[in-house]
Amino acid sequence: VQLVESGGGLVQAGGSLRLSCAASGSAFSIRAMGWYRQASGKQRDLVAVIIIGGGSTNYADSVKGRFTISRDNAKNTIYLQMNSLKPEDTAVYYCYADLWDGNVYWGQGTQVTVSS
Repeated sequence: VQLVESGGGLVQAGGSLRLSCAASGSAFSIRAMGWYRQASGKQRDLVAVIIIGGGSTNYADSVKGRFTISRDNAKNTIYLQMNSLKPEDTAVYYCYADLWDGNVYWGQGTQVTVSS
């Protein structure tokens, strides 16, 4: 499975960005996909996850009500709509895919910078 992310960038506080992550390869074997983020000098934390089949979602408390994860199964793509961005959302955002066989794949990461 290969994951290609896009959509990061620089935005002012209060603004919005949408991240995309397209999966290729054995996309049929993916159970769930989501996003982690890692700020400079900090650990990588889960942001949001979506179950590919049923569509259920889960979010970190810090982004609930501001971020929305969605999927387009026909395109093997997930999205992360980020609204009301805060400087503390600044991080490298990594897409991941959790397969039914237990393997996990990661994207290359995309930088999101929120200026105050």
